[in-house]
This record gives sequence, structure tokens and C-alpha cells, in this order.
Amino acid sequence: MKKILITGASGFIGSFLCEKGIELGYEVWAGVRKTSSREFLQHPELNFIVLNFEDKDILRSQLGEFKSKNGRFDFMIHNAGITKSSNMEDYRSINFLNTRNFIEVITENDMIPDKFLFTSSLAAFGPGKDNSSEPIRLDQKPEPVNLYGKSKLEAEQYIQSQEKLKYIILRPTGVYGPRERDYLFIFKMINSGLEFYLGSDIQKLTFIFVKDLIRVYFDAIESGLTNKSYFLSESKWYETHTFYSLIKRELNKKSFRVIMPIWIIELLAFVNECIGKISGNYPTLNKDKLRILKATNWICETKQLKEELNFEAEYDLDKGIKETVRWYKENGWIK
Repeated sequence: MKKILITGASGFIGSFLCEKGIELGYEVWAGVRKTSSREFLQHPELNFIVLNFEDKDILRSQLGEFKSKNGRFDFMIHNAGITKSSNMEDYRSINFLNTRNFIEVITENDMIPDKFLFTSSLAAFGPGKDNSSEPIRLDQKPEPVNLYGKSKLEAEQYIQSQEKLKYIILRPTGVYGPRERDYLFIFKMINSGLEFYLGSDIQKLTFIFVKDLIRVYFDAIESGLTNKSYFLSESKWYETHTFYSLIKRELNKKSFRVIMPIWIIELLAFVNECIGKISGNYPTLNKDKLRILKATNWICETKQLKEELNFEAEYDLDKGIKETVRWYKENGWIK
């Protein structure tokens, strides 16, 4: 049985990766912190390994102990990272420096896997041209607009510089589905009868349902492909009002449309951050996230994904929202 390590296993995407790996017959090891929630990591066949990416000496000891008892991992999915933080330095420390620490340690310990998958983001490339439907292309120069995207790009560039590493970099667009907490803010907003728009510009969005996303990871592992990068998205794009309309229909709600001037949203993001620093709960709407929200074109090309990994989304946005709302309601996340 092939062994696979999934870091960031306690998160939204990570928990689905663990479940799919077990379903496909892998010996799955969930890489977690001591403090990580295991709410969605309850499968009896799941194995756990505590990893400290901040301290190379501790990480070297943790992985060395694993190797002496179990051998090396056949595959690794490095999914650990952060998407929001009250400390701006955390983006680079956690998304880039911890990734570098991890790769340095597995190289020193002779634990380089047959294939190393890295969860990056479309944000690493930045948005497409404003007021255009021209997609972001894989061959264009990355121009991330926020610290999160810059930290992911720096990690990508380090991975690509490692001659011994057989990697695949996956750059998902907006990932949604059951267990997801950031888009939940929008579902709750509409459920309360409001829909907010940032300025008057039309925003073009792309999405991928979590189950479609997870399928790409394992298709990539089982393929003969290495040293490749892909954008992960449905082939279609949507305007913001279409996204909201599908949610409204599924929630059976009417909502009042509010077009907010950008300066008000900027003020709200600032206030949210101040409250988040005090409460310890960092908000979905923050200054770094706002740079993403202000961009109007998040369309990305998916031609290579289809041609090389034969990817077709099983879930369009309509189907995905139906399943997401059903899960939110069944689990009490939306009343």
C-alpha cells in the first residue's frame, strides 16, 4: 500500500484529501499540529503525524523518527498554509518559509517522495486585465496583488528551483463546498436578506467545487506527469450577481442589493481587523483579502488541465451550491 502524507490535514481541503486517499486505497498520514482540530478527521483508517514546520530541528526529528519506523512516504501533498492572518509577516513565514523548511528537511533525510504536490492559489498569479474577459494564462508573468498571493508565488519559485524534486503545483481558484468557512460569510449574508457589491464594476469570478478539486490531486498523483503547474477551475466563469442569485434560489430567500463604495469597504476591513486582533478570530473581510475583492477579472485558462489530466468539472456552480447549502443546513451552519 502506497503511503501518502497530507499536510494541513485538519483544514477544509485537507480533510477531503484524507478521505479521498483512504477511499482510493492509500495509507494516509494526516500531518497536523498538536493543537489542530480533528473534527473532520474521524476515519478509523487514518494515521496521524504531528509536524512542526517552524523549527527545522524538531521537524527533522519528527520525520526521522517516522522514517525509522515506517520508511519513506511515496507521495506528499503539502497543503498546509494560511489564507488570512492579523500578522502580515505570517503569510511569508507560514506559506513560504515553512515550505522551504519542509523541503530542506526531506532532502536532508533522504525522504524526497516519488511526487510532491503543492497547494498554491490563483492569487499567486494575480488577476487578469480589468474590464476584460481575457483569461489569466499559465505562460504570463505572475503579478500577485496581495501578501497571500506573493507568499504562495515565492513558495512556488522555491519548489521549481529544486532539481531533485518531482513536483506538481496546483493553483485553485475559489474553492467552495461543505465545511468551507469563508464563503459561508456570503451564504449567511444572503440568508439574512442582504447582498453586497463592491463598487459598480462587474466582477468576473471562477470557482471549483471541493470534490472536483480533490479528484485533480489524485489524478495528478496517478499520472506520469511531473514538474507541471495548473490552474484549477470550472471551465465557466460567473458574474457576482449570478453567484448570489444561485445562493438566493437555493436558500429560497429574497435579498436587498446594496452597492458599497470602495472606501466604506476599506474602512470596514480595517475595523474588522482591529476587532479580530482583540478577539483572536481573524475576519474573512480584511485588508489583504480586499485586494482580491477589488480585482474584477479572475478568469483563468483550463485548457492544459483538460488536455493533460482529462479534467471536466462534475459540479457546475448551480449543482455545487445545492450540495453546499444542504450540508450547511444539515450541520446547523445556516438556520
